[in-house]
Amino acid sequence: MKVIITGAGIGGLSLALMLHARGIECEIYESVPELKPLGVGINLLPHAANEMDQLGLLETLSSNAVATSALHYYNCHGQKIWQEPRGLAAGYPVPQLSIHRGKLQMLLAQAVIERLGADRLHTGMTFESVQENEDGVTACFVNRDANTRHTVKADVLIGADGIHSAVRKQFYPANDDFQFSGRILWRAVTYTTAFLDGKTMFMAGHPDVKFVAYPILDDQTPAGKTAINWIAELTVPDYDLSKTDWNRGVDKSVFEGPFQSWKWDWIDIPALIAGTHAVYEFPLVDKNPLPRWSFGHTTLMGDAAHPLYPIGSNGSAQAILDARCLADHLQKVVSGRHRSVPAALKEYEADRIPPTTGLILRNRLNGPEQVMQMAHERAPEGFTHIHDVVSPDELEEVSMRYKRIAGFDPKALKRA
Repeated sequence: MKVIITGAGIGGLSLALMLHARGIECEIYESVPELKPLGVGINLLPHAANEMDQLGLLETLSSNAVATSALHYYNCHGQKIWQEPRGLAAGYPVPQLSIHRGKLQMLLAQAVIERLGADRLHTGMTFESVQENEDGVTACFVNRDANTRHTVKADVLIGADGIHSAVRKQFYPANDDFQFSGRILWRAVTYTTAFLDGKTMFMAGHPDVKFVAYPILDDQTPAGKTAINWIAELTVPDYDLSKTDWNRGVDKSVFEGPFQSWKWDWIDIPALIAGTHAVYEFPLVDKNPLPRWSFGHTTLMGDAAHPLYPIGSNGSAQAILDARCLADHLQKVVSGRHRSVPAALKEYEADRIPPTTGLILRNRLNGPEQVMQMAHERAPEGFTHIHDVVSPDELEEVSMRYKRIAGFDPKALKRA
């Protein structure tokens, strides 16, 4: 069996490593001419870290990440709403890792090159089309720099080409627009002193005005400082989605105003914003769930299949879980336990569409961040104690419900 993967992001690279581990031949075609460590921080939750452990990469990733110890939620007055241990501190068998997205991608790419060979990772190759035939697929890629086209035959084509997926567009050319939440994210990294224990992630505010921050490891961090990855979020209902380039640098004055009073005894958010050198703007969007991902010998995965609001730190994790499920089903074709590739791809989407659809919809309701929304709605001017306005059982249920939906319920992961 031969598999073509379009896209060398976290999902596509993870899939290549998982297929290789199962003895399945694959090649990756990526549109950018050169992979670079772009982006800001992400959280690799325990269910995703477990998959990296199965690939023998957890130690490498851990040495390039901060092992998250806890997650705290606060209101916009700095009053604590909820806190919970994370990763090893929460009893998981593996850590939760706060890591630079670009670093994670480059480490996965290096593993692909070492294990599969550099000739299996093709850059500068933009997906153009796929044609189904009796034995599999014929995919066409364009090298725009050389102005050449390349056709490749394989048994399977996997669209792992992200939120702007060209593979998805071939099967859904219309009525598949981005769904704008009315909120904008501004993301950056600031080199400063650590807060709390130096390993905690926090979220503060409510859906209309929110701030998120956590430490990551960054090669550019000056001595004696910590790299703090942060996200400011505001409701901007009249934002023109058609004019964004999805990675636009902006001035801090665009969004810093509502956060100027957010100075608490353990962190100074205005100083954190002021201390960064570059801020990038992203609209908070997703897409409506699809009725199907698989078409003959072609299927989708990751953001190409189910773009999520970046709530609950689940985008990269769900792409990695897609990869594991997909690799397992393709292995069953090789071993004769699935009668055909199309049957295997249908089984894969039957396994993965329900949970990812649930996450798309749950994230539109703010996922685990509902605790901040509840506190704001019930006590907008603050509270003496959180349990005066939100019961312990309500807070616990919000947290556990999301873990169950997303697949990192501690008990379930221990069994796995």
